Amino acid sequence: MPIGNVEGIKISGISCVLPTNQVFSVDRYADFGKEVVDKIIEKTGVESVYHTKKEQTASDLAFVAAEKLIEEKNVQKDKIGALIFVSQTPDYRMPATSFVLQHRLGLSESCICFDINLGCSGYVNGLFAISSLMKSSNIDQALLLVAETPSKRISPLDRSLSMIFGDCGTATLLEKKIDAEIMRFKFKSMGGKFDKIIVPAGAYRNINASHERIASENGIIRSGYDTYMDGQDVFSFSILDVPPFIKGFLNETGTNQADYDKIILHQANQFILKQIAKKLKANILKVPISMLKYGNTSSTSIPLALAFSKENENDFGVKRTLLAGFGIGLSIAVADVHIDYKDIIPIIHSDLNYSDGIL
Repeated sequence: MPIGNVEGIKISGISCVLPTNQVFSVDRYADFGKEVVDKIIEKTGVESVYHTKKEQTASDLAFVAAEKLIEEKNVQKDKIGALIFVSQTPDYRMPATSFVLQHRLGLSESCICFDINLGCSGYVNGLFAISSLMKSSNIDQALLLVAETPSKRISPLDRSLSMIFGDCGTATLLEKKIDAEIMRFKFKSMGGKFDKIIVPAGAYRNINASHERIASENGIIRSGYDTYMDGQDVFSFSILDVPPFIKGFLNETGTNQADYDKIILHQANQFILKQIAKKLKANILKVPISMLKYGNTSSTSIPLALAFSKENENDFGVKRTLLAGFGIGLSIAVADVHIDYKDIIPIIHSDLNYSDGIL
């Protein structure tokens, strides 16, 4: 299985941005009925999510997060040598949204830009890609922008998904530092299960798919342009495949869960998080559960959980942190990193949108 070590690169700052529109789960009684809604809350733990306005995109959230991070860390924009944007809800099919963000942020034309189309494991994959790029070049500072608006690709009539997914944008600053602790990564790709979480239409495979939303066999109302998830198979994957993979990573790196101050898991489902912690024999207090307030925010859930941990648990100082993203692909990505929690900026809210992007 792929494993990577990156030396001399440090996570120097993290910022997270949410929309202002907070949707409470109990407000969905009128849509799905009290019994159904209460059952979903009990099962997933999600009490509320945040949704963007119609004209607001994932890149709008990422832009605000990046601007805030640049301001707080006093970064010179012309020194940023790379910008990677991780998202499954880009502004356009083409060009890559990273170029739009490079322009909006006023970064140098020598800045390398590209997108990564990945969800649940996207943050860890993005960290590995950008830190490896920096290690093999003369780039001293780089931005990893990870943002997602799953509310825009989920049927509002889908009781199984519309209540648990929320929107978020994040920015992470990476810098070359001689004394930076080594970052370790490990990955697994299970492409044979690509159809377990999928939006079947909207690109070029099912180019003429109908936009009409119809009821499926289980009563979920969606179209091919909405997210489909095989809940049972994804649940089994999370419970049966993810814990042993993390354990394998710990064995290969000569560590155990006790060596980590925090274990930050992709916020898939409250029950899943507790089960993974149990199988790792980790103290659940090491595992922040931010999805109660924010829901599952896809690729942004790991940095958002970090910010939540700092704000709600008064976390400060340098902490050795185990990151684990898992889901769409299907995929798993794990990392061993050191983060100074003073570099995590308080969560902010914004409804800003890029009006010039509407062509």
